[in-house]
Amino acid sequence: MNPLFPGGVAVSSLHVYDWEAEDGLRGGSPHLHTASSEGYVVTAGSGEVHTVSAAGRGIRRLHPGDVVWFSPGTVHRLVNHGGLDLLVVMQNAGLPEAGDAVLTFPADVLDDPEAYARAATLPDGTDEEREAAARARRDLALSGYLELLDDLEARGPVALAELHARAARLVQPRIARWQRLWESTVAAETARTRDQLERLGDGMPGLLADAAVARGERRSGPRAFGMCGRLQTWDWPA
Repeated sequence: MNPLFPGGVAVSSLHVYDWEAEDGLRGGSPHLHTASSEGYVVTAGSGEVHTVSAAGRGIRRLHPGDVVWFSPGTVHRLVNHGGLDLLVVMQNAGLPEAGDAVLTFPADVLDDPEAYARAATLPDGTDEEREAAARARRDLALSGYLELLDDLEARGPVALAELHARAARLVQPRIARWQRLWESTVAAETARTRDQLERLGDGMPGLLADAAVARGERRSGPRAFGMCGRLQTWDWPA
């Protein structure tokens, strides 16, 4: 059996967008994750990550060697000051790809699953067509994000709570599938570690006899258009 990447996480390489937005900043699409924590290891360039969490609004500068991470529900927006590249580490490999991320579109879009899907999904087409769609998606997410910031100023934490409620309703139909995916990967890996500790405690080698090495294969073609930038991902062994 091929081992999972350590901790059941996923990693990707990210070139953060340098597209200018309506507020004059350059960067990606504000969004949150409903079930997974996310971490950044800055590898090049400079920028910022703007966040909204239970602690309020925050801005953290990013330079090579910096490490920042945040828990589910944290709204985050990457801002590129020049050449910002990150190694992204995502908890619960598979869930973010299955829709764990929710973009901060305006409330009327978040409340309409079909409208949300249309706005969030990039079409098939040329690189130029997909880039235009990704920019439009970023701009719509930024519009809702700026509305959120205004709402936070006016009404305080209730504005974030309402966004969280909308996000939860949006992903609810996917949860049964997510649970099956999580049980077969992260939960199973945790159970294997628990069982291995018991065997080692009995002086037995346990899983050591199944020692194995796996390699992720870099996906071919141009980098994908992610929420925050151009993504290089890998195909992991099943």
